[in-house]
Amino acid sequence: MTEEEVKKRALSIFNAALSSVNPDKAVKAHGEYLISFYRSKHIKKVFVIGFGKASLEMAKAINEASGAIIDKGIIITKYGHARGIKSIDNIEVYEAGHPIPDEFGVSATEKIIELLRKADQSTLVICLISGGGSALLVLPIEPIKLEEKQTVTRLLLEAGADINEINAVRKHISSVKGGRLAKIAYPAHIKSLILSDVIGDRLDVIASGPTTFDTTTYMDAVKVIKKYKLLDKIPENVIDVLYKGLNGEISETLKENDPVLANTENIIIGSNKIALAAAEKMAIELGFHTEILTSRLQGEAKKAGRWLAGIAKAYKEKIAQSVINKPVCLLSGGETTVKVIGSGKGGRNTELALSFAIEIDGMEGIFLISSGTDGTDGPTDAAGAYATADTIKKAKRLGMVPEAYLKNNDSYNFFKNIDWLLVTGPTGTNVMDIQVIIVY
Repeated sequence: MTEEEVKKRALSIFNAALSSVNPDKAVKAHGEYLISFYRSKHIKKVFVIGFGKASLEMAKAINEASGAIIDKGIIITKYGHARGIKSIDNIEVYEAGHPIPDEFGVSATEKIIELLRKADQSTLVICLISGGGSALLVLPIEPIKLEEKQTVTRLLLEAGADINEINAVRKHISSVKGGRLAKIAYPAHIKSLILSDVIGDRLDVIASGPTTFDTTTYMDAVKVIKKYKLLDKIPENVIDVLYKGLNGEISETLKENDPVLANTENIIIGSNKIALAAAEKMAIELGFHTEILTSRLQGEAKKAGRWLAGIAKAYKEKIAQSVINKPVCLLSGGETTVKVIGSGKGGRNTELALSFAIEIDGMEGIFLISSGTDGTDGPTDAAGAYATADTIKKAKRLGMVPEAYLKNNDSYNFFKNIDWLLVTGPTGTNVMDIQVIIVY
């Protein structure tokens, strides 16, 4: 196979993964169930709310499947993901900041709350949740200001905190996370359709669990702050709220068996595991010896890149020794983190790919795609990047020092300079990241 053929096949495998978690298909599959529920419970009002990078496509799908019964809806998605659409029939569309929340997220969240306060026991709330919902559905507990919550999110991201840790803090300084959104809608019936973007598909972590019980406490939130030595950097109002919660002066997030959640059902309709299974099927059809390494890839992106490179090299040796007599496709998924110590630009996928490329420098017959399934890698316009044996050679011919780019967290500009970024634009879905490695 030529490198161009390998790239084409790797992209086919990646696209098969994306197609399997297409929100249009996943949401429409539940349309009949929702209409049946609506009729059996004699529902009088149906509200649709949504938040996340995939919420526009999810809203389109629910409108096509169940639009006749929808009275009103409000969704919040990331800037650029609405593509100029302001409404879908009775569903209003808003854009807001991600991963750092902004004032447009606050105002749209307030509109959702205003709508939910009109709900009663004869109301059905269809809640569309996808990755990015934690930043997009935002309303800090008073007296915390938005900019103070922005500071907390930024500090935790830069410190390398994982999504579980970040959400443990966000839930406990929020008026809508950790089941509190369900509390606002109570006693309405809630059906949440969820595209999971977290490892293990934990309901309390996806978008910080607005319609489910929370397994973390104020104590856990404080422990995260202390773990990353941020106690002196976190705004005073945030620390004050956390310690008031710790002392019982502010009520905890909802816990298991809370009666408020009796009428709430949370349904996972798409996940990284589903995407990897579809990628595996496509890879086998294309003639590869295929293995899913993990759907729980986490930790620092640069370390994950080195780990994956080590496995790829081991499989290269097996092919050389004729232990395996066909090309190999190795698949992984999950969500790594980037510990920011430099001033460059990049996301977890480009950082992973750069680390991988350094490890396989000059080793022909290894190809990697690392990409976010949502089409955006961190604060960039790329979904991820490619890496091969020639990546580092090409960069050095341009006078670039790869290790310096990695140290400066400047992986985006590294791949941009050699024209090896993967740019897809918003995909309409979001189930974390996927890596496709071809060894041949």
